[in-house]
Amino acid sequence: MVGGILLVIVLLVAAALVALASASASVTAGSSSLAKVGLPLGGGQIESVSVFAGATNQPVPVSLRGQEIWPQRTLRAGEKVLIQVVVKRPGWIAWLTGARQRVNLTLTAPSASPNQTFLTLHRGAPLQVSFDHPVAAVFYGPTAGGLHKHVLDSPSTQVTLPRTASAGTMWLAATPRTWETARAAAISWFPAGVATSAVASPAAGSRIGTSTPISLTFSKTVSAALGRSRPGISPQTSGHWQQISSHTIVFHPSGYGYGLGATVRIGLPGGVRLAGGAPVWHVPPGSMLRVQQLLANMGYLPLRFNVTGTPPANTPQAQEAAAIHPPHGSFTWRYGNVPGALHSMWQPGSTGVMTQGALMAFENDEDMTADGVAGPQVWKALITAQLAGHRSSFGYTFVTVSEGSPETESTWHNGRTVASGLVNTGIPATPTALGTFAVFEHSPSVTMEGTNADGSHYDDPGVPWVSYFNGGDALHGFIRASYGFPQSDGCVEMPYSEAESVYPYTPIGTLVHVV
Repeated sequence: MVGGILLVIVLLVAAALVALASASASVTAGSSSLAKVGLPLGGGQIESVSVFAGATNQPVPVSLRGQEIWPQRTLRAGEKVLIQVVVKRPGWIAWLTGARQRVNLTLTAPSASPNQTFLTLHRGAPLQVSFDHPVAAVFYGPTAGGLHKHVLDSPSTQVTLPRTASAGTMWLAATPRTWETARAAAISWFPAGVATSAVASPAAGSRIGTSTPISLTFSKTVSAALGRSRPGISPQTSGHWQQISSHTIVFHPSGYGYGLGATVRIGLPGGVRLAGGAPVWHVPPGSMLRVQQLLANMGYLPLRFNVTGTPPANTPQAQEAAAIHPPHGSFTWRYGNVPGALHSMWQPGSTGVMTQGALMAFENDEDMTADGVAGPQVWKALITAQLAGHRSSFGYTFVTVSEGSPETESTWHNGRTVASGLVNTGIPATPTALGTFAVFEHSPSVTMEGTNADGSHYDDPGVPWVSYFNGGDALHGFIRASYGFPQSDGCVEMPYSEAESVYPYTPIGTLVHVV
């Protein structure tokens, strides 16, 4: 009798233990979802789910699909995740175990890495990358910041990627779950049978910025490909080479970088072949509108530029960026009585003789060749002057030469006429060309030699107050019995006193308008 009672008690206790065990909820890592909730035997209800990620336990929004937990934002592969679930137990067991149960799970978001980052491929072979764990999604592209996402039909340890050239570099990230992100790594491939090859990023021949780093990845180690030396950069550019891996070096320009409009070349040893062509890159030139804005700011144009909003920062990098993408704003005339001809010449954003002359004046002040062309060195000088707050103290001159009867000149400077008088222009056989020209040579005294219209030779030493503006045509002093009608071989002749008055106002870059 006693034995039977004990047996019943044992059976009851065993049943109670089974009931207690089956009344417990669980949370386990999901195969494709973040996690899966196991409900008690006989049912139950998920009342709440809380997910926190990272070292600071940032909340992660989630959704429930049945008993699976899916994150509503991406998580980083390898990130620590805390999952807290509250489950309401079924009523039949709640009296014994409690109405609710809190279940926690801490896991690490799965990660995967490529087994190789330097591949040698035979001609026509696909670009296949293998991983240390199966991946569900890959992200790839030409730069680390421009990746395209591709979700695989099923997780795999091997992925075939588009191969666009015999050699190249691609940025690649892969995740075991579709709701993850991962840090991209560079994958480089090289053709088989080549002694030493290299790939560049950005690709050779592409457009780059003045401060764009250029990386070179070699099929051999850097030391095997280059020894202890580093490639030269042309044009000479401040900066430094950095070795970031056994196969890759990066050039980081500093200061003004390569220069606007520069053609950048990297010198590689003869035994190294760069995939994609010659190691040449192109920096876009600055815009003509920005040239005008800077020249106006510095007083080389008869206008002011008023920027809309915040002006570019006073750093080389910000000013170079503004050269390519000029700030918005408006130009206004500095003076109220601008000659009509000068006023009609102004065209914002367009190359014209007014901008050319102002640029020549700037170049002359900077002891540069005054050709009116904004090449890399001129851009550097413009930006340097802008950063230094350089301003022209001369002002602005516009000379009008009229071939009417009588022939005259009028020299306008900073809003007023500072000199005027009679002149002589070229005779019909050697006329003074009509148009607007910038002074390109300026001298207090020169010797003029040439051939007269009748074929005779002239040699006039000590011609004073000379400003050449078109070929051999110049403003200058010359003694004649009278003035006001054509007498020269193309120059604009003036009495000495008049020429002396005009000369200080006609440095290189001054516009001479002949009508």
